[in-house]
Amino acid sequence: MYPEHLLVPFRQELTDAGFTELKTAEAVEEHFKDHKGTTLIVINSVCGCAAGTARPGVKMGLKLADKKPDHLMTVFAGGDIEATAKVREYHLPYPPSSPSVVLFKDGELVHMVERHHIEGRSAEVIGNHLADVFEEYC
Repeated sequence: MYPEHLLVPFRQELTDAGFTELKTAEAVEEHFKDHKGTTLIVINSVCGCAAGTARPGVKMGLKLADKKPDHLMTVFAGGDIEATAKVREYHLPYPPSSPSVVLFKDGELVHMVERHHIEGRSAEVIGNHLADVFEEYC
């Protein structure tokens, strides 16, 4: 687990963009209880691809899309251990991946961007992809 003071700026990049942090497994379960609408969950990370492309790409996708998810949530791999594990249960059969971006509709997984889809791609490519995903599912 990373020291919290190191995670603050990485967390803040998403919370400043309107994301709500889910810090416990109970908070994740409560969100998905009788879930309606769309929820975008970013599994945040300290790695370079999270800082360089994942977080900027997610924010760009939200700016570009006319349709947006109803709920913007985030958990921090290496920080919110139980919450991250619970989100990963919801995104099965996909394996653990951080960073990653997961879209749910009415409680069902509809799209996932795994780390290997993030690494080596620009924020613009990720943002444009997510804008298309939002247009389709939101």
